[in-house]
Amino acid sequence: MAEIINNLFKIVFGIVLVIASIWFAIWKQDWGQATLSLIKGGLVLLVILIGAVLFLVGFSDLKNAE
Repeated sequence: MAEIINNLFKIVFGIVLVIASIWFAIWKQDWGQATLSLIKGGLVLLVILIGAVLFLVGFSDLKNAE
């Protein structure tokens, strides 16, 4: 029972955070523009990191295949 309540708390807390961030983005226009800039820059870094992880996993698989 406690595990279900813990999971529900996580879901409700996540929904509250999403709604609060959208509300702040609408309420203060500059904050929304800064957020979009941060997300755009973060996406580039995310793609680079995913590529690096796949590169390392590929080398690891080749090493284990021998």
